[in-house]
Amino acid sequence: MGDGGASPGTTAPPPSVGSRLSDYLELTKPTITGLIVAVGIAGYFIAAPGPVNLRLLLGLVVFGAAASGGAAALNHYLDRDLDAQMKRTQDRPLPGLRIHPERGALLLGVGLTVFGIGGAALTLNLLTAFSIALGTFTYVVVYTAWLKRRTSWNIVVGGFAGSAPALAGSAAATGTWTDGALALALLVFLWTPPHFWSLALMLQKDYDGAGLPMLPRAGDAAGSARVAVISAALLLPATIVLLWVRPDLALWAAVALVALVLLFIALEAPLWRAPERKWAVRGFIFSGIYLLLVILVLVLNGLLMHPGVVVGF
Repeated sequence: MGDGGASPGTTAPPPSVGSRLSDYLELTKPTITGLIVAVGIAGYFIAAPGPVNLRLLLGLVVFGAAASGGAAALNHYLDRDLDAQMKRTQDRPLPGLRIHPERGALLLGVGLTVFGIGGAALTLNLLTAFSIALGTFTYVVVYTAWLKRRTSWNIVVGGFAGSAPALAGSAAATGTWTDGALALALLVFLWTPPHFWSLALMLQKDYDGAGLPMLPRAGDAAGSARVAVISAALLLPATIVLLWVRPDLALWAAVALVALVLLFIALEAPLWRAPERKWAVRGFIFSGIYLLLVILVLVLNGLLMHPGVVVGF
């Protein structure tokens, strides 16, 4: 698909300035970018040895958000043909012809990515920049451009893109990848498949119609549902690993993390017996809530362990 994008005889309507700005903002996938940034913040707090360094934390947020938004825009650009075939995505800015020509998305993606990685390298440290770049490369090149259309296990490998921010947060806080951040990265990596496979079970016909091999076993809802449940169950040992490498976590935080993962598993479990849409919807919705609550627990634990703020400029 070239820059034209529109079918013969179809002209993209000229958008207003307000709608154009909102459409470009949509390209950055603000919800996903916000979650990526939140994982990075959790990585910072699980690694930070003392009070919050405001300069480091703000740098992590700004440059991490820029790179994540840039990667999302590149995903929109590379997937514009697929998005046009799926009901869930056919009204996005590119297939909906609200951004025309399409190279605007490409330029936005490249610009934000370079700004995010370059800014982190110049103002934070090279390991933070490398961590951000690693997540961007995994999402854009490995997942979107290479695996997404080729294998139903695409999200397993692509899920590392969501883990990299935890490493970036640790690198920003300490200049290294700490054991706690590595354990958090593992937890996020294992969280990704049940989250997205629940979504795929909800939208199986949409994915099948686009010829996209999203599920672990394309066309086998029962088998796919069981794999999603198994993936959710693996979060329990991942949580135990996190508690093992960070025995200094407050008791309330440890109890909360275990309770959250057990609840997540319990809500996913009905899919094992009945791969029905209602259970997939419930699992998908709570999976996002689960990760947000895990992040909140880790951030609060860090703030309570090391109160205070260092400006650091």
